[in-house]
Amino acid sequence: MQANWRGMPGLLLLAAGLLLGIQDSLAYDKEMTVYVDALKSECLYHTVRQGETIDFEYQVIDGGHGDLDISFTLMDPIGLVIVSDFKKPENVHRHDVTKEGDYRFCFDNTFSMFNRKTVFFELIVEREGEELQSDTQWNEVDELTGLSRDEYYDMKVQDIMDFIGRIRLQLNKARQLQDVLRSHEARDRNLAESNFQKVNHWSMLQISAMIGVGLIQVFVLRSIFATGGRMHDLWRKLGI
Repeated sequence: MQANWRGMPGLLLLAAGLLLGIQDSLAYDKEMTVYVDALKSECLYHTVRQGETIDFEYQVIDGGHGDLDISFTLMDPIGLVIVSDFKKPENVHRHDVTKEGDYRFCFDNTFSMFNRKTVFFELIVEREGEELQSDTQWNEVDELTGLSRDEYYDMKVQDIMDFIGRIRLQLNKARQLQDVLRSHEARDRNLAESNFQKVNHWSMLQISAMIGVGLIQVFVLRSIFATGGRMHDLWRKLGI
């Protein structure tokens, strides 16, 4: 018995890796940043099976010289609108799929005449609560480890997998939170740079106006006290 238990940690790690790999294959996670030009819309498609769940989050991180907003539409395979947002800076949507097929995710910037929008989004498609229960999956584990299903339960593999699953879930949440924070940082940085440029342009305009007004005042004063010239004759005619 001691010889059998000596190899158990390696078998547990092998089984955990196989089960975790099967669980990972059930989820789809995609992050992307897209550019939506003015007066245009951009759409992407993804095939989703019945019983799966769509989690979609987006955020406008750069609005050019305009507002940080975009219109968003989610449509099912037959073209029915599931979600419709109009001119929003960010939003999160969740949808339980009942129709299998290609779902359409569209960003619409047709309301903007000049400004291109930069949009960060994350798409997660997963089957909630799906566990490793099919005979085919268990047979693959049995062939690799040489252990039966009862022996797995005796070694509390399910407890180990639950623990690993919770860790994986927390890591995914932490990564998603970091992605959201990065998108917020990018949006704030773009907004700060835009405001900085506006302040610089307005300051240059004010400085130019002050210099121009000062030069005009100097010219007017010199022309008033000058004893000759056309401006002196003009001031005399005006009674100054």
